[in-house]
Amino acid sequence: MLRKTIYATLVMLLTMGMVSAQMPQPGMHLDEESGKHRTKEQTQYDRALDRAYQDANKKIPEAQKKSDPWGDIRSTSPGLAKNKQQ
Repeated sequence: MLRKTIYATLVMLLTMGMVSAQMPQPGMHLDEESGKHRTKEQTQYDRALDRAYQDANKKIPEAQKKSDPWGDIRSTSPGLAKNKQQ
């Protein structure tokens, strides 16, 4: 009987913990208006950060060809592949 009471209490505590994790916390706003109250300095910093990110992305060269580390080891002659299949 005591074991069932302890298990029931544990189940209740765990479910209460899961429910409280889904409730909004005080001081934490997940709505869209929370991001609109930024100062002028913050928006300028965001723009400068975005520009630096875009400039860094432009400096990365495009991949010219896909690398194949086993390309030198693999044989490309069709005669060898035909013999292995038989």
